[in-house]
Amino acid sequence: MIQFGYQPNMHSFLHWPKRLSVMVLSICFLLLAVAQTFGQSTVEGGALGDDEVIKYYEQAKASGMSQMEIEQAAMAKGYTLSDIELLRKKLSGSTAAKEGAAGHLRESVGTERQGAGADTAVAAVVTATPAAPSEVFGSSFFSNKAISFEPNLRLATPRNYILGPDDALIVDIYGNSVDNFTLKVSPEGTVKMLNLKPLYVNGLTIEQATDRIVKQLRTVYSGLNISGTYANVTLSGVRTIKVMVTGSVVHPGTFSVSSLATAFNVLYLTGGPSANGSFRNIKVIRNNKVLTQIDLYDFLINASLKDNIAMQDQDIIKIEPYDRRVEITGEVRRAGLYELKEGETIADLISYTDGFTAKAYSASLNIERSTGTEYKLFSVESANYASTTLNNGDKIEVGKILERFENKVSISGAVLRPGDFAMQPGITTLKELIGKAQGLREDAYKERAIVSRKRQNLNDTLIAINLNDLISGRIQDIKLAKDDKIYINALSELRSAYTVTITGFVQAPAQYPFVEGMTVADLILQAKGLNEAAVPYRIEIARRIKEDTTGLDPTQNIRIFPYTVDPTLSSGDQENKFELKPFDVVFIRKSPRYEVQKTAYIEGEVYYPGNYAIVNDTERVSDLIKKSGGLKPYEYLEAARFKRDGETIALDLKKIMSDPGIAANIHIHDGDSIFIPKKPELVRIGGDVLFPSIVNYDRTYAFQDYITQAGGFGDNARKSKSFVKHPNGITDRTKKFLFIRSYPEVYPGSVITVPTKVEKIKKGDGMSTTERITLFSILGTMSITLFRLILDVTN
Repeated sequence: MIQFGYQPNMHSFLHWPKRLSVMVLSICFLLLAVAQTFGQSTVEGGALGDDEVIKYYEQAKASGMSQMEIEQAAMAKGYTLSDIELLRKKLSGSTAAKEGAAGHLRESVGTERQGAGADTAVAAVVTATPAAPSEVFGSSFFSNKAISFEPNLRLATPRNYILGPDDALIVDIYGNSVDNFTLKVSPEGTVKMLNLKPLYVNGLTIEQATDRIVKQLRTVYSGLNISGTYANVTLSGVRTIKVMVTGSVVHPGTFSVSSLATAFNVLYLTGGPSANGSFRNIKVIRNNKVLTQIDLYDFLINASLKDNIAMQDQDIIKIEPYDRRVEITGEVRRAGLYELKEGETIADLISYTDGFTAKAYSASLNIERSTGTEYKLFSVESANYASTTLNNGDKIEVGKILERFENKVSISGAVLRPGDFAMQPGITTLKELIGKAQGLREDAYKERAIVSRKRQNLNDTLIAINLNDLISGRIQDIKLAKDDKIYINALSELRSAYTVTITGFVQAPAQYPFVEGMTVADLILQAKGLNEAAVPYRIEIARRIKEDTTGLDPTQNIRIFPYTVDPTLSSGDQENKFELKPFDVVFIRKSPRYEVQKTAYIEGEVYYPGNYAIVNDTERVSDLIKKSGGLKPYEYLEAARFKRDGETIALDLKKIMSDPGIAANIHIHDGDSIFIPKKPELVRIGGDVLFPSIVNYDRTYAFQDYITQAGGFGDNARKSKSFVKHPNGITDRTKKFLFIRSYPEVYPGSVITVPTKVEKIKKGDGMSTTERITLFSILGTMSITLFRLILDVTN
C-alpha cells in the first residue's frame, strides 16, 4: 500500500465540502499515478533515460504538482535519496542542454539542487582540500565533488521552523480517539481542520502552531493532551522559497531552495564567489536591511557556523568584490592565495596557513610588493609580524633554514660515547669534550689524534694532538670551534685484521678471527671439530716469517710446525698446547685408509644383477661380472654396454671374458654400470639404400647380402664409406686395398649405414654462358698464337 502525507478517514472526510473532497481525491489519484510511473522505470544504474525523466517531470508539473510533491511521491514509492539525486542530475543536465540560456540554467540548477542542513556544511570542512598556490584559499570548497548538499527530508521537525504557505503538517491523534490528517498552509497562511474555522499559522514556529492547533482541536476532542486523548503535530512537507544571489558570484540568479536551506547551502549551489568575489565579505539582505555578514574563513578555518543562518523567502545574498589578496609560498603548511581584511597582518596570514613547517626560516620574511611602476622587496623581522599589514598583490616566500649548526662539535672513534655534542659551558675544550664522551676506550691509540676544523674559506685543516700529553697536562688544552670533528683511532685500526685459517678435514674449514692465547685445539673447536676422515696426527701449522731468525734457511719465508692433537680436544694436557699466532694456517690431513664406499652396478643376463661394492682399486670389469654370478646362457656380450659418468664406453666384453689379461679389461670406478642384453635377432639397414629396413639376422649372410635385402645401394651411395655399428658400441668401417673393398662383419643387433655422396659443386655454382664464351675465346686465341710460334720455329 503506497502511503502519502494525506491519509483521510471517513469521519473527517464527511465534514468536508463535497467540492473540496473531489479535489483532494483528484490530487491523491494524481500522486498515485506519478508514483506508479516512477515505479515502472527504475532509476538505479541509469536505467531511466533522460528523455523519460523530462517527460515524467513535465507531465507532473502540468498537473499542478510542485517539485517537492513529485519527490515525495517517489519517496513514498520506496526510492532512496540517492535515487532522487540521480533523477535531479539527469533532469538538470537534460534541461541545461535544451535551454542553453545561462540565466535559465542557473534557475534550473537552483531549483533541482536544494540546500542541506548545517550538519552537512560542518562535514564539508573536513573534506575541503588545501588550495593550490594558483587559486584562492576556500575556492576548492565549492569545487569539491565529494561534498553533497542533498536535502534530508527525514530530519526531525525543527521546533523553531517558521511556517509559511505550502508547508504541510501531519496531525496524529491517538489514545481514546484515533485520527490522522494532513494540513497544508494556504496562500493566506491558514490551515483548515475538520469542519472548524481556518486557523492562521503563517509566521509561527512549529511549537507555536502546535499550541494553536491543539487548542482548536479541543473543541472536538475534549481533554486533548490532558487526559486520555493526545495529539502530535509534525512537519510533513516543506515549502520552496526563492533566494536571489547577486554580486561577484559564479552563477548569479534566483534559486528555488527548500525552506530548510541555510546561507551556506545556497552559496554552494551558486558555485561560490567568482574570480573577483570575496570570501570574507558576503552579505545576507532581508527586507532591504543587511541581516548578517558572512566570513567564510571563519567557517573553513575555525568550523564556526555562527553566520550560517536559515534563509527565508525573498532573501538576497550579495558577494562583494575582494579588497586584497596576498600569495604565500614555501615552507608553510598550506601555501596559496589568501584574502585578507583591512587591518589584518602577517601574523593573521600565517595563522590561515596553519603555521610554518619544521624547516621554515621564520626569523624574517621577504615581501615582494608592486609600487605601480616596478616591484619592491623589503624584509620584516619576526617581532613585527603582528604589526605589519599587507597590500593587495603582495607575495611572500618562506625559505628553508640552513643545514648548519651554530654550536655543534662531534667526536668519533675510540671513545665510550661517540656522537654530536653542543658546544656550551662545560664543553668548550677538547679535554672537556672527551670527558663528556665518557672518556677514551681501552684500545684507544693515544699517541696521535686528529681534529678537523674549517677555515674561514670553508676549507678543512687538520690539527694533530698527542692525547697522552693532553691528558697528562704536558700540553695546553685545545679550544674547540664550531663544526670541529675529532677522530680517535683504535689500535686495531692501525694494523691488518688478525685472522687464522684452518683447512682440510674439519667440519667448517674457514678463516677465523685471531684471539690472544688461541691454540690449535681451540681453532678446531671453532671449526666444529674434526671430520670423520681426519687424523689427529700429522697436523701442520704454516707460519709467516717476519724477521730474520738465526738458523733458518735465508730463502725460507714460511715455517712449518708438525703437531699432534688429542682427538678429544682435552684441555688438560698443558704440554701439547700449541699457541697460534696471527695469520697461521692449520692443515688437517686425511687418514690414508679412509675411503667412502664405492659401488658399481650390473644388470641384464647375469645371475645376480644389482649394486656391488668395490673392495679395492684393482677390481676390473671381469671381476664385477664374476661377482654377479657369471653369464646366463642367452647372454650376448657382443651387445653389452659399459657406462661411466653417463657416457657409453665401447668395450669388447667377449674378448675381455675370454682373456681377462688384455688391456681392455679396465678397472671399475665408483658409479660404473654394465648392461648385458639377450642375443638379438635383427639387423637394421639405413642410409642411401633403396629400401631402408630391419631384417632377421642370418649367420650365412655377408655385408652385401644385407644390402641386397634393402634393395641395393642408392644412386648416390658412397659405398667405400659404409660402416657397421655393433651392439656393444664399436663401429667397423669398410676398408679398401687397391681396387678391392673389404666390408665389415655383421652381427646380431648391428646397424648398417650407407652414407650419401656430397656434391662438390652445388646447383647454381657452375659457370654462366658468358663465362664459358669468354673462356673459349681465351683458349682459342692462345691456340692460334701457339700455332704461329710453332710455324715460325719450323721455318
